[in-house]
Amino acid sequence: MNLNNQPTIDELARMFAAQKDKHDSHILWIAKSGQVHIDCLSPHAHEEEFDKNNRDLLARLKMYRRGQGYVGKKAAADRDFIGRVLDTLKNEWQSLQNRSEVRVIDRFC
Repeated sequence: MNLNNQPTIDELARMFAAQKDKHDSHILWIAKSGQVHIDCLSPHAHEEEFDKNNRDLLARLKMYRRGQGYVGKKAAADRDFIGRVLDTLKNEWQSLQNRSEVRVIDRFC
C-alpha cells in the first residue's frame, strides 16, 4: 500500500489481517517513498533498534506489542480502528513531505 496512490481501508485491513498478534510485536511504518509496511519484531526488540537499522524509514507508529490485539484478523475486522489508522497515516504523510528525520507517531489510533 502506498500513500501516494489513494490507499483504501480494505488495503490496510488486508495488511493487518496478514499478521499474527500472538507470535511477534509489530511496527507499522512509512518508507520515504510513501510505501506502508508492517514488520514483525521479536518480543524483546526495542523500537530504537528498528529506527537505527532501517535507512528507508520516514515515520512509524509506536510498536504494537504482541498479544494486545492490534494486528491480526480481529483487528483487521474492526473498521473503526483501521479507519483511524488510515486517517492517521494519510494526515502524517502530508506533514512528512520534505522532512529528513524519523518521526514517531505517538498514538495507537
